[in-house]
Amino acid sequence: MLAILSVLLLYICNPVVGVWYQQVYCSISESCECDFKPHIRDLEWDLYKNVYGQHLAQDIVSEEVAKFLQNKSPERPLVLSFHGASGTGKTMVSAMLGNHLYSSAMSSPYVHQFVPTLHFPLPDRVKEYREELKSWVQGNLTECARSVFFFDEMEKMPPGLIDVLEPFLGPSHVVFRTNYRKAIYVFIGTTGEEVINRVALENRQAGQEREDIQLEHLQEAIAQAVYNSTTSGFFQSRVIQQKLITRFVPFLPLSRRHVERCVRSQLCQRGSCGRTDVVEAVGGDMLYTPAQGQYFSTTGCKAVPAKINLFL
Repeated sequence: MLAILSVLLLYICNPVVGVWYQQVYCSISESCECDFKPHIRDLEWDLYKNVYGQHLAQDIVSEEVAKFLQNKSPERPLVLSFHGASGTGKTMVSAMLGNHLYSSAMSSPYVHQFVPTLHFPLPDRVKEYREELKSWVQGNLTECARSVFFFDEMEKMPPGLIDVLEPFLGPSHVVFRTNYRKAIYVFIGTTGEEVINRVALENRQAGQEREDIQLEHLQEAIAQAVYNSTTSGFFQSRVIQQKLITRFVPFLPLSRRHVERCVRSQLCQRGSCGRTDVVEAVGGDMLYTPAQGQYFSTTGCKAVPAKINLFL
């Protein structure tokens, strides 16, 4: 209580000093609850209200995050790997996680994002990148055990780099003198989309409901796909070998009705909820696959904003 009052007083008198004091307090706090303010109900609501056509991702993310946070002393960190075609909602769900776990949302100093083309652009410098990544993760976990790490575009990640995280992802009690087991890691990539799309297509052609697709239909197939793909950051990875991924999260290809829900949502954000003509026009202007059937959008919802501008 005294520490909290001190921080409040410092914020009032000198905001800069207050921020510094908060960071120091977090660095010596075992769980670092300074900015960590999870709202699980809000996360679940956001997932089910604003993510379309992804019952597997909705269920897995909400259940795994809730279960992980309910355990005050987890045996290992939460490690999720998002897979699916572009425009299916992987980045959106990642942002929802950050927004509902920290009081300052995705701008929290404890949310860390890595993009291969920006942070690891040169394949011949993998050894150097490994040391930098290890140092970065270790330093941030020391500062705050409740850190979240997002690794985007895993299909562009240099193979071998991500294995430097193996000690942080396993079941050891303490690594590098910090409790690293309260961290969350999210890997995001398109590798495995062929497997996911094939299962979705077979399901559709069999006349079954989309919700009949179960995780067990995809979990091992995705793991094998990312492990064996030379264009995957998990190619021949010990992270996969040692089964350090908590869940592989499949994002299914989107049908026209899902795309039109994206259009309607975007229009409402622009104050044009009633423009059903635009909804139908954008939905009809998208490209769909396969040639026979036209079941799934080739770009998901990614092209929706540009298409709306075209028809408004």
